[in-house]
Amino acid sequence: MRINEFIAKFDNHPVLFIGTGISLRYIENTFTWDGLLSYISYELKGNNEFYFDLKYKYQTNGEYDYPQIASELEAEFDVILQEDRNGKFKRINDLFYKNIGNNISISRFKLFITELLSNYSIKPEKKDEIAELQKVRKNIGSVITTNYDTFIEDIFEFNSLIGNEILLSNPYGSAYKIHGCVQHPDKIIITNYDYKQFENKYELIRAQLLSLFIHNPIIFLGYNLGDKNIKSILKTIFTYVDPSSETAEKIRSNFLLVEYEENSGNLEVVEHDIDIDGMSTIRINKIKTDNFIKLYEHLGTLSLPVSAMDVRKVQNVVKEIYAGGNIKVSITEDIDSLKNGEKVLAIGSLKTIKYEYHTAEEMMVNYFKLIEESNHQLLRLIEKHRIQSNQFFPIFGFIRVQPNISNSERLQDIQMKKINNLKNLPDLATNHYSIDNILEDEGIANTNKTLAIVKGILSRRINLEDVERYLKDYDNKRSTDYKKLLCVYDYKKYVIE
Repeated sequence: MRINEFIAKFDNHPVLFIGTGISLRYIENTFTWDGLLSYISYELKGNNEFYFDLKYKYQTNGEYDYPQIASELEAEFDVILQEDRNGKFKRINDLFYKNIGNNISISRFKLFITELLSNYSIKPEKKDEIAELQKVRKNIGSVITTNYDTFIEDIFEFNSLIGNEILLSNPYGSAYKIHGCVQHPDKIIITNYDYKQFENKYELIRAQLLSLFIHNPIIFLGYNLGDKNIKSILKTIFTYVDPSSETAEKIRSNFLLVEYEENSGNLEVVEHDIDIDGMSTIRINKIKTDNFIKLYEHLGTLSLPVSAMDVRKVQNVVKEIYAGGNIKVSITEDIDSLKNGEKVLAIGSLKTIKYEYHTAEEMMVNYFKLIEESNHQLLRLIEKHRIQSNQFFPIFGFIRVQPNISNSERLQDIQMKKINNLKNLPDLATNHYSIDNILEDEGIANTNKTLAIVKGILSRRINLEDVERYLKDYDNKRSTDYKKLLCVYDYKKYVIE
């Protein structure tokens, strides 16, 4: 089965289970588990021999016990830093003692891991692929990850949840950091002791994750078939779910492992059997490929009745209702008699509530996010809005994402007339080549600065990347000046002259 056919069968928002392979694919300064421990050991000792001794000590049948290795490395790291207070790792010692003075107990080892992984750099050659991954956000319920870095929640703008926070969360819009995060180094799970503590507390978290596995498609990214995390998850699921039940079959049909294979453009999903200790063979779906961009494109164009973003909004309100918030709740009589297509959930002021997803103005305020996410479902609603002939509206970028807007020709004509009117106005800053130069020029009246920037954009004196940064940081995105600048940017960005 082709990947597009597999994804098209989803009837709920998928959950991404993200492993180390994703960080390795997109981040320049990151490590495998083995690579991280090896790097720390080398920085500590100046050679690889101490680490090789640990690997020799904690290996069985060619498999290494990395939690045990990390435990011994943590102990050695602590001893050496105590003996060499102001040496190579002075900054770590400074932070360690400052924390202790504030009754915060975090090992020097974990503070160093946090320092290594907190500030990451994106691989330049992967920016286009990451842009496609960002577009998946609108269709993703949540993310589960064993990674310590914040890459995935940064690009999705999801809330990071660690430890007991997972139990009190709304699944939608969350990144479950089940092995901890650099934002909370005390909660990083890496040593043998950490894993034992994790297992002791994991039962309720396991139940929360199990609920996601039962109700949502699960896509594993950044793992391989032999990964212990994959086998552990499968064992958890089928310990609680009868492998011969309809529920088990539904889980299997929604379960996809994306395994990296260098330079492969393969898009075919196949079935694969995995042997789990103490259990019968479990069959899953697998694709081996290097063509992640196609996978993201198909996930980004998945069409479901309700977007994941709208579910997140509803959950936030429901959470407030549960907490006793001051929200009036009215339920129509005989709701069970309504067909699914007739049900409407409306949230807003009692006096002003209307049935709409986004006003035209809100679309302009969220312009860059709608474009970056390729939110074709939401943009189809443009044809429901009444855009007047005197309104600025950035239609050109929107129709790149959603070309099936029924009134797009009329809207394009309106904008072209407004752009042509702007072209005929006088150019007040022909010697300026940046927005900052115009804003700082006291010879240009404040009332004319927006026009000066407009003319600079139209004449291509001002770089569009600078305009994009300026618009994203603009204070009042509902003002006429913002809308005018946005539409000029939209025209220059997406219209071929």
